[in-house]
Amino acid sequence: MYADVKRLVSIITGFAILAIIIACLGLLGLSSFIAEQRTKEIGVRKVMGAGIGTITGLMSKDFVMLVGIAFAIASPVAYWAMNKWLQDFAFHINIGWWVFALGGFVAVSIALITVSFQSIKAALMDPVKSLRKE
Repeated sequence: MYADVKRLVSIITGFAILAIIIACLGLLGLSSFIAEQRTKEIGVRKVMGAGIGTITGLMSKDFVMLVGIAFAIASPVAYWAMNKWLQDFAFHINIGWWVFALGGFVAVSIALITVSFQSIKAALMDPVKSLRKE
């Protein structure tokens, strides 16, 4: 009876995984671009005594804010769409707030992991080379 729903779930899962991979590649490219743009600033901060955590936090802060804004926009839309979809079933459940909180946590975690690679790479760079570049 629910074979079409199972097929739809498998299709949606595949496209969701593909979308996450594409989004991570975009975040990686954007963080690489921003690290290249801020090379001199990172070099100056390292010379002044900033640690790896401070520089990583500085670069990650903007991305976390963007993911938070996207989550704030997407959560009500997803809640509305899921309620509409669940109304078609004979037995339906209410969606808990924790589902969206877990989704937001996973989204922020994936963004931080993706951005932290470039942030740590930029923080470990020799500040003399980055300041001599210009």
